[in-house]
Amino acid sequence: MPWLLWVDRLLLFYYGVLCLVYLLLFIAALLSSLRHQVWVRTLPLRRLAASPLAPSVAVLVPAHNEALGIVASVQSLLALDYPRFEVIVINDGSNDDTLARLKQAFGLVRLDFFYQPQIPTAPVRDVYVSPEHHRLLVCDKQQGGKSDALNTGLNLCHSAYFCTVDADAVLNRDGLLRVMLPVFNDRGVVASGGVVRPANGCRFRAGQVEEVRLPSHPLEILQSIEYLRAFLWGRVGWSALKGLMIISGAFGVFRREVAIEVGGFRTDTVGEDMDLLVRLHRRLRDRREPYSVTFVPDPICWTEIPSNLAGLARQRRRWQRGLGEALWYSRGMLLRPRYGRLGWLAFPYQLIYEFYGPLVETVGLVAVVVSAFLGVLDRQYFLNLFLLAYLYGTFLSVAAVLLEELGYHRYRRTRELAILFGFALLEHFPYRQLVNLSRLLGILDFVRREHGWGKARRRGFEEAKPNETPAEATVLAPRAKRPEKIL
Repeated sequence: MPWLLWVDRLLLFYYGVLCLVYLLLFIAALLSSLRHQVWVRTLPLRRLAASPLAPSVAVLVPAHNEALGIVASVQSLLALDYPRFEVIVINDGSNDDTLARLKQAFGLVRLDFFYQPQIPTAPVRDVYVSPEHHRLLVCDKQQGGKSDALNTGLNLCHSAYFCTVDADAVLNRDGLLRVMLPVFNDRGVVASGGVVRPANGCRFRAGQVEEVRLPSHPLEILQSIEYLRAFLWGRVGWSALKGLMIISGAFGVFRREVAIEVGGFRTDTVGEDMDLLVRLHRRLRDRREPYSVTFVPDPICWTEIPSNLAGLARQRRRWQRGLGEALWYSRGMLLRPRYGRLGWLAFPYQLIYEFYGPLVETVGLVAVVVSAFLGVLDRQYFLNLFLLAYLYGTFLSVAAVLLEELGYHRYRRTRELAILFGFALLEHFPYRQLVNLSRLLGILDFVRREHGWGKARRRGFEEAKPNETPAEATVLAPRAKRPEKIL
């Protein structure tokens, strides 16, 4: 069958280009990380943490039914080592006791406040302040979705920059300072992102990570390796190549003035973080205004990740749909010289390899197997090709673990490092194929123009008791026994 042979050749070319891009990203990320570590060592971080000249930052925390972890998250944010910041929690119509727990934990009192939005949002019911924590502001509003809640926070804050943080996330104490370091160096920075790591397995006390531990569940370990790949050489690499198109909404800083100018977060997408950054790129490129977008590899945000297949499938399905929505909305950037590397390199990569990638990989795997079975493709050649692809993908996963260990050394136990290296052998196969099935459904959802986020089941951060030693501090609450249904 000649057409099968042509399909095989096209797939070989497709994967050859992908391997070259991965290699380029890895080299760029490695060099960028080394330069960053040398640069940070020269900075007087303690003086910067107390500098009155630091740009003001509003930390925006959208929360919907986040009662399990909201108090620990806010505690970690209030303890940030940064001179000028405020924390704004937006309770987006929660029907659990999210607001009640905030009131009890921080002694909130109602504030007579006239809400005059620059960006239209769902109605605000009440605004609360804490007499004990002057940096904290809590807004209670009708449910409008995550983007609407973030827009409400944008309307409420007056800082030069704002930082988006998920309600189930915990920042390292110096996380905000480190993610803002590029802004100290260059006020032309319009967005800066930091690393997101799985909190599952870690031990907490008073809203801070007391001990970094690897999760015990195999699915969570595989996600941990995937996060290392995505952030330590994926995001860092694209940042070094001036082609970064996504900063995670779980931990990202943006210049407020420009975000307001482009209309804030779109409420008709689930990929609001990528969508905002791409629109910022487009607006500033259209105006030919100099700017920069950076990614910093050492500030850490710890977030809860799915602990079962249903939760993982729902998350990746939503991410894939959000990617498609962001690319479609800004499709005018594709291959346009005005947008530089974004137009001719980053955007085509995101479209061909990130959005259509699951479809191409699935069809390609079936085509190659069928070709080998029918004799169109030599079976020994097929086995060699499969082995080469597996070894290359595994090398990248192992390299991400090595980059973490040599550069940051978060996992200090030899046993945990051995587990990471062992599971790295499974991340490219079969874990990647499993995730691709969910991403295929996300492509279908995009084509069907599906809406909604779906429900996520949280375990929350269970705090250590006052009389516990560090080794006895508790981890995330136990996983729910009943599996979640895929929406």
